[in-house]
Amino acid sequence: MRVICSDSEGKLRESQGGIFADTKVSWVRDYKYGGPAKIQALPVIHLDPRDKYQEILGFGGAFTDAACYMINQLDEAARNKFLEDIFSPSGMGLNMGRLTVAQCDFGRVCYSYNDTPDDIQMKNFSLDYDRQYIIPTIRSARRINPELFLLSSPWSPPGWMKTGGLMTGGWMRACYLEAFANYYLRYLLEYGKEGIKINAITTQNESETDQLSLMPACYWHPEMEISFIRDYMVPLIKKNAMDVEIWIMDHNYIMWRRAKWMLDDPGFKAVVSGVAFHPYEGPAEVMSMLHDAHPEIDMHMTELGARNDLSSEGMCDSGKAFTAMLRNWSRSIICWNLALDETGRPNIGPFFGVGGMVQIHSQTHEITLNAQYWALAHFSKFVKRGARRIGSECNYENIYHVAFLNPDGEYVLVITNPGPATEVSLDLGGRYAVIPVSESSMSTVICR
Repeated sequence: MRVICSDSEGKLRESQGGIFADTKVSWVRDYKYGGPAKIQALPVIHLDPRDKYQEILGFGGAFTDAACYMINQLDEAARNKFLEDIFSPSGMGLNMGRLTVAQCDFGRVCYSYNDTPDDIQMKNFSLDYDRQYIIPTIRSARRINPELFLLSSPWSPPGWMKTGGLMTGGWMRACYLEAFANYYLRYLLEYGKEGIKINAITTQNESETDQLSLMPACYWHPEMEISFIRDYMVPLIKKNAMDVEIWIMDHNYIMWRRAKWMLDDPGFKAVVSGVAFHPYEGPAEVMSMLHDAHPEIDMHMTELGARNDLSSEGMCDSGKAFTAMLRNWSRSIICWNLALDETGRPNIGPFFGVGGMVQIHSQTHEITLNAQYWALAHFSKFVKRGARRIGSECNYENIYHVAFLNPDGEYVLVITNPGPATEVSLDLGGRYAVIPVSESSMSTVICR
């Protein structure tokens, strides 16, 4: 059995075996710890492999304009090493990524792929901006990890398709649904020509806010989104024989009833694969509520922002959030910007003072791994695609935990302990082990 644990400074200790500190722990076979009574007196995590839940798709981050720009500021050797460390199965092991269809709030300039009004057939569509460094970065990541699963999300259609005529704010206009479907199809096809297959799409990032018209954003009425997907987008995807999943909503937990209402339409539900969530408002438990209503539809977490934070408290906050997502049926976790500078830039939106999963200093290009990175690494490095979440229960409320069975038969248990140092007893089918848990830390236990 291996226990990979973080230290009280909020990052994983280095050891000769790699970036993780490995501690060997054996199953208890004698009375070294005072016997079963002493073991049961500790906080006990019971694993039940018979209790099976969702299959895990993976973990990742977003290839925003800002993130790709900052990664591109590194010299070639440093850039290649960074991407290798992040995406290689022998590194952090990220196997998912989120792409923005044209600009979002984290970028250098506001742009779309076609600013020619009423160009319904997309004769003036162009990916020239993305070819500078966004497409090369994504291509490099997929070369390193060919299993990279990519989701695309628009922050706004071109302004001429909306009320107000701008990328910032406004409502989608029904008369331009066909035009936007042609636009989105061109994006999928042109990215395919660049060697980048998109595996899943959403219609709109955060479709019930315009962010005070300070960044690319767009309101979509749910009836209009249903029509866009069912009547325009899906027929084009089928006509072009594309294998692309449709995920809906792409917004906060509190919007879950929007997704439920849409999925209550059987014809619409038939073309949808998943629901995309953000955790900024509301509890993770709503994903379980939606799963109960529509168990055939997958849950996914598609955005969680970070701070420039190296603290163990920040790592534990992320660990608790990830645990809640996974314990409520999420098949994947995609964090927000893979990288930003020390001030949370490049940023054309209203959200400053934030951070990426990784910080790349704008002047020195020094790389700092933020707390969110270390928290996600506890999952992404050890929980493999195709793993199944299994039952795990604990008799101590301040120990946060979630467990998996990997395809190769390996058990993975991730523990987040925001409190003082302690020991935790692990019970797997009547076998016990005592796991040392550091103060304000995360630990990953791997066993068979």
